[in-house]
Amino acid sequence: MSVSDFQLQKIFSYKGKSWQELLDNSLINIEDFNPFFNIFFKESNNYNYLNDIQRVIKKYPMKINNYYLSLIQKINGPIWKQVIPDILELSETSDSYDPLNEENQSPVPDLIHRYPDRVVFLISNACAVFCRFCMRKRKIGNYKKENDKHIESGISYISKNKAIKEVILSGGDPFILSDEKIDYILKQLTTIKHVEIIRIHSRIPCALPQRITADLVNILKQYHPIYINIHFNHPDEITNQSIYACKLLADAGIPLGSQTVLLKNVNDNEDIIKKLMQKLLSIRVKPYYLHHPDLVRGTKHFRVSPEKGLKILHSMRGHISGMCIPNYMIDLPEGEGKIPIIPDYIKHKNSNVWQIEGYKGNRINYPIDNIK
Repeated sequence: MSVSDFQLQKIFSYKGKSWQELLDNSLINIEDFNPFFNIFFKESNNYNYLNDIQRVIKKYPMKINNYYLSLIQKINGPIWKQVIPDILELSETSDSYDPLNEENQSPVPDLIHRYPDRVVFLISNACAVFCRFCMRKRKIGNYKKENDKHIESGISYISKNKAIKEVILSGGDPFILSDEKIDYILKQLTTIKHVEIIRIHSRIPCALPQRITADLVNILKQYHPIYINIHFNHPDEITNQSIYACKLLADAGIPLGSQTVLLKNVNDNEDIIKKLMQKLLSIRVKPYYLHHPDLVRGTKHFRVSPEKGLKILHSMRGHISGMCIPNYMIDLPEGEGKIPIIPDYIKHKNSNVWQIEGYKGNRINYPIDNIK
């Protein structure tokens, strides 16, 4: 069996199954892999590969639902790398488990208050897949059953702090929760007068689009203004199923954005990022952030240089719609916040003229005329 013939979507079936069934049948152990998967490794002379995976998941567990698994086209391809454990995760030990200092910015459990006017509320402790580059890798597999006390303490904290105007629901993935639990949390938050905006960060419309049901959407649209940022990293993740999930949400009047992580050997390519951003806009998902990878332990093999990120960003300007161009963001260590990094288009300036580089590379003098 050659690499080109190795298509997991032919082995694993997901059609006709509910999202709960897909989650319940997720791959979490080596034994869950189809025998054909083991045959592939043997015929590829990768005798130790399964042993390496086993070593990794003892520290950083694995979880892959069959829908997302079906997107894998080849071994070590862009989808494979995002969810299949890599032995490099164990060799990278110099970085912090919590480089963004989230634990020290949590006045109550599962709530991060970094910026004055908004909080990140971690209402879920589970995901549809375990991404190998996760910013909260320290929490993967260490989840306990949802702690209702933490949710109540978070709601109480938000209600007592009138400076909080926006609540960002995250986790884990908020949409892993039941419809009833989501409805309860949204209802509680929208009764707090100083909370003006609710934002939900989720990978589910991409990684388990079957979860986005008409019932869920009917709950969400009761609580406008509500915004959803979805995590798409590669054009191959935009399928008929994910397109339909986004359509349900957009048709309900929910603005959709995408937060993409720039990942080495996954999407660190000008053409891939352009294609992804154009496809996202075509399905009514506005590119919002292109995240530089965080300095999380066990994820160094995903990192690219900021220079490469800037080059990719620069390549978009003038060549695709400005609506397709995200902000390139670096989340600073120690919880100092997200900072946009932009290409330097201003090459020289004085009191009368600025020399600015256009998208074709030509430098044009722009008169300033001492305007102050």
